[in-house]
Amino acid sequence: MTHDAPPRWDRRMQQRLARGEAAALGELYDRFASLVHHLAYRVLDEEDAAVRVTLEVFTHIWERPDTYDPRRGPFRSWIADLTHRHALNRLRETATASAPPGCTASARQVEARVRDASAAARADYIVTSMPPPLRAALELAYFHRRDYRQAAAALGVTEDEARRRLRLGLQLLATANGRTAPSAAPPGPGRTP
Repeated sequence: MTHDAPPRWDRRMQQRLARGEAAALGELYDRFASLVHHLAYRVLDEEDAAVRVTLEVFTHIWERPDTYDPRRGPFRSWIADLTHRHALNRLRETATASAPPGCTASARQVEARVRDASAAARADYIVTSMPPPLRAALELAYFHRRDYRQAAAALGVTEDEARRRLRLGLQLLATANGRTAPSAAPPGPGRTP
């Protein structure tokens, strides 16, 4: 996975797209298509729909490159946001189309599904965007069920550094649901939860 490009690259890419350089769109597609497809699939859970959203996002970028504002963040974040919006709109459209007319319970179910898919896609984006040291610490804790001491040993860092990485990673992930994580240090030796 590529990391966010420097702002200079983002501005140049926008200028090239505004001039109608097809090669710029190809370069952008090569760099971000897997991210777009992954996020769309995470929301929609359907391959064909994810492919359609991927095409919609790159069509939007090609037709309206001026909607990107480099001062608001990198191209990668803008593209992820576009994907998120397009995928959620498609999810709403398909869920609403399959619901019986006038059914309020169905409308609530659709919005609950949209919220869940949105939070999951944001969490995926956050994890793939976070620095590798944070991601490695979270993977050890979550997938391998390691505590901070074991994570520290596996990563070759101090226990304090492992706790810091885990805490920061969890704080970043908590933003996926619009919540903030507690800022207190996790329980350690001599501390009670």
